[in-house]
Amino acid sequence: MSYLRFEKALMTNLEESLPRELLRTNRSGAYSCSTIVDCNTRKYHGLLVVPVPELDDENHVLLSSLDATVVQHGAEFNLGLHKYQGNNYSPKGHKYIREFDCDKVPTTLYRVGGVVLKKEVVFQHYEDRILIRYTLVDAHSATILRFRPFLAFRSVRQFTHENSTASRDYSLVDNGIRTCMYAGYPDLYMQFSKSNEFVFHPDWYRGVEYPKEQERGYASNEDLYVPGFFEMNIKKGESIVFAASTSESKTGGLKKLFDKEVEERSPRDNFLHCLINAAHQFHNRTKKDERYILAGYPWFKSRARDTFIALPGLTLSIEEQDYFELVMKTAEKGLREFMGGKPLSVKIYEMEQPDVPLWAVWAIQQYAKEVGHEKCIAMYSKLLYDIVKFIEEGKHPNLSLEDNGLLKTDGRDRAVTWMNSTANGRPVVPRSGYIVEFNALWYNALKFIASIAAEDDKADMSEHLETLAEKCRASFVSTFVNEYGYLFDYVDERVTTDWSVRPNMIFAVALDYSPLSQTQRKDVLDICTKELLSPKGLRSLSPKSSGYNPMYVGPQTQRDYAYHQGTAWPWLGGFYMEACLKIYKRTSLSFVERQMVGYEDEMFNLCLGTIPELFDGNPPFKGRGAISFAINVAEILRTLELLEKFNFK
Repeated sequence: MSYLRFEKALMTNLEESLPRELLRTNRSGAYSCSTIVDCNTRKYHGLLVVPVPELDDENHVLLSSLDATVVQHGAEFNLGLHKYQGNNYSPKGHKYIREFDCDKVPTTLYRVGGVVLKKEVVFQHYEDRILIRYTLVDAHSATILRFRPFLAFRSVRQFTHENSTASRDYSLVDNGIRTCMYAGYPDLYMQFSKSNEFVFHPDWYRGVEYPKEQERGYASNEDLYVPGFFEMNIKKGESIVFAASTSESKTGGLKKLFDKEVEERSPRDNFLHCLINAAHQFHNRTKKDERYILAGYPWFKSRARDTFIALPGLTLSIEEQDYFELVMKTAEKGLREFMGGKPLSVKIYEMEQPDVPLWAVWAIQQYAKEVGHEKCIAMYSKLLYDIVKFIEEGKHPNLSLEDNGLLKTDGRDRAVTWMNSTANGRPVVPRSGYIVEFNALWYNALKFIASIAAEDDKADMSEHLETLAEKCRASFVSTFVNEYGYLFDYVDERVTTDWSVRPNMIFAVALDYSPLSQTQRKDVLDICTKELLSPKGLRSLSPKSSGYNPMYVGPQTQRDYAYHQGTAWPWLGGFYMEACLKIYKRTSLSFVERQMVGYEDEMFNLCLGTIPELFDGNPPFKGRGAISFAINVAEILRTLELLEKFNFK
């Protein structure tokens, strides 16, 4: 039996099936996403969603959905499903679903009377082309298939509505049509592996509604344009492949292309394989052959901090060192451009955030542990030395090295850490001054680069960095360790001391080089366990602290105030579990393994086979935000690797 498999009872119950989403990507920025019953519930959903760099920096929904209709003896059975205003669903094709599984490719089995139809979907790697194979498994009489495409041609941030500007023009191509609704967009090719009749019957389907947008307090309805329908006969045992693409397909090769794409897919038959599949979905190769890590789906782009945090888990933990090096090559280019005061030529956002160089060092440190210091020195020693020099010489516009050896930043008026939510133009959590994870990362970076310099025959540099590290260590303890045994989240002399218990202190325990004593590390870990730990990672704020707001629900402003005020984050849980293994070693193995069970449950929930952005901090710890989030997947993969290494010791 398949790992990701759902029976008829769940699929036909919309309360159970509609919250479950499915994501497919082409590793070049395009994606296909909907619910497991193919009813779009977000404006970000679509069968073919592609970047259109000629227009802007957003993704665009070209083909929203494709409704298939089974016709026998003149009777029509539409397998599509759309939600309209007034809580009306039509045409309720989900009632014909008998089972769904997502082993190698998403497969839905429909039964209409004596007709059994199988639908399988793949997104071609590195091409803007979605492929759907329909197989008539069983039929007792002549059967016709009819396909009705729903077009949007809009940004994922917007909606389309009936208008007179939209072009109805189309032209016939091999076994299909080519059309484009608006100037500036690429042509959309819709073709089949079999000859068919296209019936031009233009119409707008009005009032399509997206309930996920309603939940988030946004506008939630649009009109979709249907240019007509395709129709063809199909015999028992026959397969037909549909292709939607921004370039013309060779229809004679569609069946072989589909088989080839399926062959390249690895089964999602267990927890680890699901996470590996999810890791690959964050890959993004551009036409310039640059490699990126997308921060998440469906709305995140490549962000510098997320790239460096996610990179080790998404690559090194699954033995893909080559992709680490490819992404790091692109990221290093951007980092050097920033440090040199030049405009960025790479598509990585937020490179200016003050902790980005520190996370870059941490990522390279994980590489060194995986491949050895000798290769790390050959690949990245120059970058490491340049980063520490850049910081030490005070060249970062918002990061200064103080006389006490600690790093200082200004975050009062704009968010400068990963806790970056804002309301009314100001940070919800105004972390400023000496920030705990910045300085834990700084101490770790100094010690690591000192060790690299020593092995690289740079004794003077190593000695200098060790001296800096010792000054940082002493000041870190005197600045952040408080009388209750945990660490201040940030210390800003200009504001009253904030005693909130937050998870960022865990980095001072989890990193390879800690400024804390063994006793202090244990105290911090114990506080995190007692006040912050949840089955879905560490809470962003303790329930005992003022302002605790664990439910990430409601309109945008309400969610902004909850974003880092009690919600739980799996990526923080990854560092927490690394800290447990470092402090308690083998005695913590069973505890860490039990924590992993809480994440495996998520393979069957919000988005199949991956981990969402965050979770409510209170039971039932529901997944929220982006449906697939890179640093969460990465840290769970890294934790699984740490567990494996401990088990083999």
